[in-house]
Amino acid sequence: MQPTRDIERYLTNLAPELRDIVFELRGLVAAIASTATETFHRKGFTYYHAERGGPVSAGICQIGIQPDHIRLAFIHGAFLPDPKGLLRGESQYKRYVKIESFDQAPWDDLQALIQASSNFDPRVSC
Repeated sequence: MQPTRDIERYLTNLAPELRDIVFELRGLVAAIASTATETFHRKGFTYYHAERGGPVSAGICQIGIQPDHIRLAFIHGAFLPDPKGLLRGESQYKRYVKIESFDQAPWDDLQALIQASSNFDPRVSC
């Protein structure tokens, strides 16, 4: 994981409510996949299991920063259990959850999705 100081600097211009969502999601990923590789770029963050491959083949999730919300995206989202129907998306495999409010975010369900994605390995699951 990147140093918190670098992340805080990167998120300086983001609304505090959205920044809190990003930090909470980062915490969930760190708790679930402590060895995950984290990269950040102009659109957000990407997490993957480097020992299994790169951001696509071994992707866990992406935290996408939008002007008015945060998107928690899963490159293999079409293969994840989604009993609450939270995942959206029109692409063949990638799905995301739109998070507009920290207080209204379904944190337990998001944690379950991150866990399922962390466990998913397309080399053996597809």
